[in-house]
Amino acid sequence: MFESACDDPEFDSSISEASEEAAAVVELDDGFVARHAELARGYGGGGDPEDPALVQAMQMVLHIPKQDPPPRSALLAAAATAAVAVCMDPRVGPGGEWEPRYLTWKRSRIRKVARRARGAQWLAANEVDGLTVEIDGAQARALVPGPVGAIDQRIRRLQIGGTDLESDDPGPADPELPVLWVDSELGMTVGKAAAQVGHASMLLAGALSVEQTFAWAGQGYRCSVREAGSRWSELSRLVREGAAIAVRDAGFTEVAPGSMTVIAVPPGVSS
Repeated sequence: MFESACDDPEFDSSISEASEEAAAVVELDDGFVARHAELARGYGGGGDPEDPALVQAMQMVLHIPKQDPPPRSALLAAAATAAVAVCMDPRVGPGGEWEPRYLTWKRSRIRKVARRARGAQWLAANEVDGLTVEIDGAQARALVPGPVGAIDQRIRRLQIGGTDLESDDPGPADPELPVLWVDSELGMTVGKAAAQVGHASMLLAGALSVEQTFAWAGQGYRCSVREAGSRWSELSRLVREGAAIAVRDAGFTEVAPGSMTVIAVPPGVSS
C-alpha cells in the first residue's frame, strides 16, 4: 500500500475534539482534491540553500504549562493533527494566502521545529498564522512554514529544548482513527517526537486515497499516538507489506540518520 521517508528531516481557527464542527466546513471539492494531490506528490528533498537563513521549517508550538502539564500521548496527537490540518487547509491550496509559503517549504527539505510555550507566550503564539488543535485537554499549534531567518519574534523567543513529558498509558487506541506508533526505544524528547508524528500524519494523508483523506477530514484529522514497545517488529512488518507508512529521520537531531521513528497505521489495519 505505502511506505514513505521524510527528510525532517519539519481565518485563524482551531480544530478541537468537536469533529462535527470540523466536518461541517470540509467539502470534497476541487480545492480539497488539489491539496491532497500536493501531499500525495511527495516532497522536494533537495539540498539546503547556501544561506542558512533561507532554510524552510514548520514551527510547532506545544502548550506545556508549568502546573498540570498535559499527557504526552495527547499532546503528540494534537501536534500530529495540527500539522496535517495546516497541510490540508484551504489557505495553502491554489490561490490561498498561505500557498506560497507552504509550497516553498513542502517542495524543499521538510523540517519541523517544536517549541514549548505557557501562559502569555502561548496566547501570543496563537496570534501567528497557523492552526491550534486540542485533544483530551492537550493543545498544540502548527504554524504556516517559512524561512528560519524570518521567524516571528513571538515564536523565536520560545524554548526549543529543556522540557519533556513522561510516558503515559492512555489505554487502547480508538479503532476508528489512525494510530501513530512511536519507537519508544529511541528515547526521543517530546519535542522531537512531536515533529516526527507531524511528519507521519502528513505522509499518511498523502498516501491515503482522496476519499479516505476526506473521511479523515470529517473526523478533524484526529489520530491516536501510542508507544510501540514490543510491537515494533510487527509494525515494521506492516511497513514491509505496504500496509503502513514509516517516517525515516535524516538524523539532524537526537537519532541516527535513517532511523525509523514513527509508523502510521490506517484505521482497520491490525498488527
